[in-house]
Amino acid sequence: MGSARRYVIQQHSASTEHYDLRLQTGDVLRSWAVPKGPSLNPADRRLAQPVPDHSLGHGDFEGVLPDARRGTGAVIIWDEGTYDLHPTARDGAKTLADALERGHAAIELHGHKLRGGWALTRVAVPPAERWILVKMRDAEADPACDITASRPESVRSGRTLGELSP
Repeated sequence: MGSARRYVIQQHSASTEHYDLRLQTGDVLRSWAVPKGPSLNPADRRLAQPVPDHSLGHGDFEGVLPDARRGTGAVIIWDEGTYDLHPTARDGAKTLADALERGHAAIELHGHKLRGGWALTRVAVPPAERWILVKMRDAEADPACDITASRPESVRSGRTLGELSP
């Protein structure tokens, strides 16, 4: 369903350590802060707090943010790849933007660490908008694997967040 678009997940040491899920829509990266990071267990519901859109170039950043006001500002590219709308999406959305507007996006990730179906579902509307990120039950699901603990390294540099933090 549609052409593949870029996604990136950056692990970020800010006031609290978290993962930033970024999905390309047009010429921006729609972004959510996921405090616990993604889980391969379909039973896990991960909070995904929307944050402002970022430029496509921001998805290539790995290093220490020079103007970080809280935390260390260290960022690694924890995972990246492409995504498509999930082939089983039944809500009629033709684009990610349409799906997000409706409050539910089913996507297929093609990454280094994350693959298969994922769902983003809005559970609270603005001004306190919140979403939930869930791994779909498919061949890539693995309830026994803690992917953030077993694969803490950057897919680009091989470094961990701790190796970048001052």
